Amino acid sequence: MEKLEVGDIVNGIVTGIEDYGIFVNVNKYNGLIHISELSHSFVKKVSDFAKIGDSIEVKILEIDKTKNQLKLSIKDFEDIKPKKEKIIETKNGFSTLNNRLPNWISDKINEINLKN
Repeated sequence: MEKLEVGDIVNGIVTGIEDYGIFVNVNKYNGLIHISELSHSFVKKVSDFAKIGDSIEVKILEIDKTKNQLKLSIKDFEDIKPKKEKIIETKNGFSTLNNRLPNWISDKINEINLKN
């Protein structure tokens, strides 16, 4: 069995879901991901984050070895997840759009006139 340390990122199995958080089993420890540790954004439904039986990665915030309990987090992983790529302006800027827009407008006008 691996030794757990505060700050470790480990896999756990979801054992329960309540309005206030998610219960996770990690080795011989029972852990809780409090609703405040699910996301940096507003959490409407805890059940949107996991289902019972799911295997999830969690970060260990605190360890109580006498009670075999863990305080866990998953909100730090929001920064790790790949973010959507931003549109990067090229050296030509928006010239392609500027050049093609009149043709697109003309094509659309012709299409509308043909329907009438």
